[in-house]
Amino acid sequence: ELKNKSIKELDELKDAEEQKSKILIMVELSDLYDAIEEYCINQNINMEDLKTFSDITKRAFKNGKR
Repeated sequence: ELKNKSIKELDELKDAEEQKSKILIMVELSDLYDAIEEYCINQNINMEDLKTFSDITKRAFKNGKR
């Protein structure tokens, strides 16, 4: 389940940040990415489409409109 896996990975990311370990941070970010990618596959969502939507959302927040 994405929620449990992502919470676990976020907790591990926090620990890596506390250790100030860039390598561990990259490992945990990669694990989080994998969890999101697996969820997208199960939901028939393309990761490139997700990236496009993320860019649109960022742009909207930057412009103050969502």
